[in-house]
Amino acid sequence: MGRYYTLYSHEMLIKYPMNALERRSILALSLIMALRMLGLFMVLPLFSLYASTLPDATPWLIGASLGIYGLTQALLQIPFGALSDKIGRKKVIAAGLLIFMAGSMIAAISHTIWGLFIGRALQGAGAVGGTLLALIADLTREEQRTKAMAVAGMTIGLSFMLSIMLGPLLASWIQVNGIFWLAALFSLIALWLLFAIVPKPEHIIKTDTQNFRSLLKHQELMRLNLGIFILHAIFTASFVVIPIGLQNMAHLNGQQQWFLYLPILILAFLIAVPCLLIAEKWRCVKPFFIGGILLLMLAEFLLWLFASKLLLSALSLLLFFTAFSLLEAFLPSLVSRTAPKTRKGTALGIYSFSQFFGIFVGGICGGWLYGALGLTEVNLFCALLAIIWLGIAFHMKNPQYS
Repeated sequence: MGRYYTLYSHEMLIKYPMNALERRSILALSLIMALRMLGLFMVLPLFSLYASTLPDATPWLIGASLGIYGLTQALLQIPFGALSDKIGRKKVIAAGLLIFMAGSMIAAISHTIWGLFIGRALQGAGAVGGTLLALIADLTREEQRTKAMAVAGMTIGLSFMLSIMLGPLLASWIQVNGIFWLAALFSLIALWLLFAIVPKPEHIIKTDTQNFRSLLKHQELMRLNLGIFILHAIFTASFVVIPIGLQNMAHLNGQQQWFLYLPILILAFLIAVPCLLIAEKWRCVKPFFIGGILLLMLAEFLLWLFASKLLLSALSLLLFFTAFSLLEAFLPSLVSRTAPKTRKGTALGIYSFSQFFGIFVGGICGGWLYGALGLTEVNLFCALLAIIWLGIAFHMKNPQYS
């Protein structure tokens, strides 16, 4: 979600207004992104509870099934983007949405962990996030692209928060397999939006895929890529065990957990947004960035120590989601500012790969640690990852402002 979120100033919005075609294109494409995000993440707060009831389920397979979409996303993002340069954005996006729909349907009808694994892998194989961003770039003027990415990012961020709240609520009515069917329906709606609302671009801005090696060696970009990898590894590993911990240790079953997520996510959003604005206005991103990592580390330590205490678990989740919101918003903006002007597309492609690969590694490690050591030890592992990230980020430079 956050990789699309680029910070921008209020003055830019006033000085350079969007035209009607740009507004229609951005809103429609942002909605397509949001529908994909809802389809992927509404199941997240319930996934480990649901998967544990399936035949052949083991902690490792639960974690692998949760994170496998990150691997298929990571592997296919750049090939899909390159293909869209050759045959057109809409064809590739449509194919990705159909693959996502097929994966959702397989997950919905599956009654074993292996079927769920295959369905999630196919959901991730519809890896068109980068292509959607490229289409936004094709349909906007250069001076509007920062705002366009910001609008897309905020839409996705809000849809992510909504998915965490809606998943447990909807599951009480339509069950978890019903949520997968809903994800398939969202894909159909997204296809309609793509062909009925989104205009055809007059030109295509080709993705720059040269000089990977120089970008991989770039120290500041390396810190940021490692950061997004660790952030999403922590996030996915945590959600292998958070729903189970809330049910088994805090006595809050899956259908009740939305009561906890709703106020926490709203409060986290209300805390994170002013922090983002202050950091941008006063040009002090680094202190807030380091503070976000410290909050994440503290949240994981609290979940490790006090998982059986509902109030302390709620406080931990508030810190967790506030930190995640801050860091997820800062990172793509920092990558965009740090990357050489002629290599931003390639730099963001590497960044996206790091993000999705982190999801896969987090799911695998979270599931394995849960099976080998227990629930709360996964939180300790995540806290240690945050400490490593703190050491990496401590030497980062405050971004340059034009």
